[in-house]
Amino acid sequence: MKILHLDTNHDLMIQQLTELGYENHEDYTSSKEEIEAKIHNYDGFIIRSRFTIDKQFLDKATNLKFIGRVGAGLENIDCDYAVSKGIQLISAPEGNRNAVGEHALGMLLSLFNKLNKADQEVRSGKWLREENRGIELDGKTIGLIGYGNMGKAFAKKLRGFDVEVLCYDIKDGVGNENCKQVSLQELQEKADVLSLHTPQTELTMNMVNEEFINNFKKPFWLINTARGKSVVTKDLVSALESGRILGAGLDVLEYEKKSFENLFTESEIPEAFKYLIDSDKVLLSPHVAGWTVESKIKLAQTIVDKIKKYHS
Repeated sequence: MKILHLDTNHDLMIQQLTELGYENHEDYTSSKEEIEAKIHNYDGFIIRSRFTIDKQFLDKATNLKFIGRVGAGLENIDCDYAVSKGIQLISAPEGNRNAVGEHALGMLLSLFNKLNKADQEVRSGKWLREENRGIELDGKTIGLIGYGNMGKAFAKKLRGFDVEVLCYDIKDGVGNENCKQVSLQELQEKADVLSLHTPQTELTMNMVNEEFINNFKKPFWLINTARGKSVVTKDLVSALESGRILGAGLDVLEYEKKSFENLFTESEIPEAFKYLIDSDKVLLSPHVAGWTVESKIKLAQTIVDKIKKYHS
């Protein structure tokens, strides 16, 4: 079987697949059209987020048996059409869930203790102690939307704190010893912190908007390590200005390109993003919550293990 690798990954992937008897080809620079012209030669391909896998692409992949996505989300693939053609979709949320859980916790603690703000002030010669008095996580209620691999990993990290952890998920019966599953209404009534752990779907696009925010009973902190387009940035800014949202840790942004490798789809910086840049109530990172040294290994190994299980 022949596999085409469209994005660079950890060396162990090609090494182990070769040992399993697969013929591996690498192409990290050709255009989508050039890949389409030769994809019929391959039984499988491995991708991160280089380009969208649409019907046209899949129609050219006449011998394709599987697609490996080195990551959690599959929104860049026309999943329904792929499945209708008998193509198996392999993703690896197990590979970076721990990294995402740690990043979400790090963002939350940094916001609560004003670490980013304080660091910048000390570097500029300011020694402002009262202005940087923090708050403690103990005693707070943490609300999670989405309780799959990422949500469960974050809840596990919170076990060391005296907190109540609640989750809302469209699937029933997902709660466990680390988190109580509740209705969205109950979560919005009780949460001091909201952390998103959802894939990008029609249900989650623009989910955190003005109406959603106003349904929270009390002001809250927002952490988003999931997908940028789940949050309407201008509504987030309005809520930060009004105090409905106390602070935000954003690893992902509405403005990201589909590849996640660049920020803006347009060259002009939106006004709402200018506010986020200037606000000391906002912590930003460039879609790296699941992007650790360890997760690079785990993601690659997960994909190899699943290919071995289903296609050896």
